[in-house]
Amino acid sequence: MAKTRTTRTKSKAKHPLVKKIVNIATKVFLYFLLVSVFWVIALRFINPPITLLMVLRNIERKADGKSFKTEKKWVKFEDMSDNMKRAAVSAEDQLFLKHIGFDMKAIEKAFASNAKGKKVKGGSTISQQTAKNVFLWPGRSWIRKGFEAYFTLLIELFWSKERILEVYLNVIEMGDGIYGAEAAAQEYYGKSCTKLTRKQAALIASCFPNPRRWTPKNATPYIRHRQYLILRNMNRLGPLDF
Repeated sequence: MAKTRTTRTKSKAKHPLVKKIVNIATKVFLYFLLVSVFWVIALRFINPPITLLMVLRNIERKADGKSFKTEKKWVKFEDMSDNMKRAAVSAEDQLFLKHIGFDMKAIEKAFASNAKGKKVKGGSTISQQTAKNVFLWPGRSWIRKGFEAYFTLLIELFWSKERILEVYLNVIEMGDGIYGAEAAAQEYYGKSCTKLTRKQAALIASCFPNPRRWTPKNATPYIRHRQYLILRNMNRLGPLDF
């Protein structure tokens, strides 16, 4: 009898602690939802001044004894060359205008390839890459992937496709310390991204998967082949109907 009373007393003592933990967790979750939604809505109208990747890259440069470098200049969507827009979509996400953030077939192919132990493939859409670049840190953990999916849904909900592509082409890494199409066009061709030709835009886009290793200045046969495939996809894709 005494043992039963002791057990009940311990059980009652635990309930307030469990309730407190649940309340704290609920508040943290709700705060996160409110802050993240507000953040996404704000960046629909405000251009991101910097990303975590830019900060981390500069830390890496400093550790290697190099000076800080962040070359970037924002260009509005309507001012950017259609060639650059089409090259990006042709290279990275040909179903960009049709999906709601995720290309399930690409994800299935990537998952099957990774399961076979082949080279890791991402299968990420432009929307996912934008969410990752603007709101998150680099990495491949499942936790980060979960946040990436969450922010991808938010930007698809609150941003237009034009805004997603505009942000993508202004913040992604396009070389060592080079971010966005304008900085890349100036670095590689000495001109604005508003005046890029089809071949120039396709060559820049061909380096997207590994911009610090590949460069339009020293395009290897592999990169030239990627450029050829992107140009072919651009012809098939035709004008982007936003």
